[in-house]
Amino acid sequence: MKIVIVEDELAASENLAYLLKILDPEIEVLAVLDSVRSSVAYFSSSTEAELVFMDIHLADGLSFEIFDQVQINKPVIFTTAYDQYALKAFKVNSIDYLLKPIDEDELSKALTQFKVQSTVDPTPDIKLEGLLNLINSQRGMYKTTYLVHLRDQLIPIKTASLAYLYIDTGIVKGVTKENIVYTIDENLEDIENELDPALFYRVNRQFIVHKDAIDNIKYYFNGKLILNVSPVYKEQIIISKAKSTAFKKWINS
Repeated sequence: MKIVIVEDELAASENLAYLLKILDPEIEVLAVLDSVRSSVAYFSSSTEAELVFMDIHLADGLSFEIFDQVQINKPVIFTTAYDQYALKAFKVNSIDYLLKPIDEDELSKALTQFKVQSTVDPTPDIKLEGLLNLINSQRGMYKTTYLVHLRDQLIPIKTASLAYLYIDTGIVKGVTKENIVYTIDENLEDIENELDPALFYRVNRQFIVHKDAIDNIKYYFNGKLILNVSPVYKEQIIISKAKSTAFKKWINS
């Protein structure tokens, strides 16, 4: 199988190529493209590629801009760090996606689906237009308040007041910027999907942080990072090597 990767993060493209080779040694990566401009230039000529993996955010714009300038008559699997509202849009538009950082099992399923549906139609512009419309229409639909228990009361807590959220012995705790701790009766996965991804980021399985709560980031061994926040958290917050690049990109956005 011949594949093209459109990805501006070197570590992410190398990891994807590595996983593809593990899953199918016969896979050949024809090209790795890191921008809208280079992708347009590449797809302006004929290619032997059978499948394209395409990151949404590239160094010089959104990958959707590629389709405005050139026709890609190949199946496309998008790789994305978007939250739940965008994933719904992908499903509605019948466009396949993989959530970053890419999981080997999910990648295997995507390849199997591609092989089964080898006659799938190329992605038409109307689907991409509908995808963008759905994403843009839901940008403001994030959770603004959580109703939490405090003794015999229910207290509304604004999400904007939260510095971070974490799991403590199976219970989700939300810590405000004033260092007040509340219990939130939801799981961290649902909360992650409810919060604005421009402001909140899930740095690991146990921890979601507000951008304003970040004091500094320190390098750790094997490409990992240590996150220091305010108010101070009781344990080290470790960001994995696989997630560190995406996290730093989020900080810079």
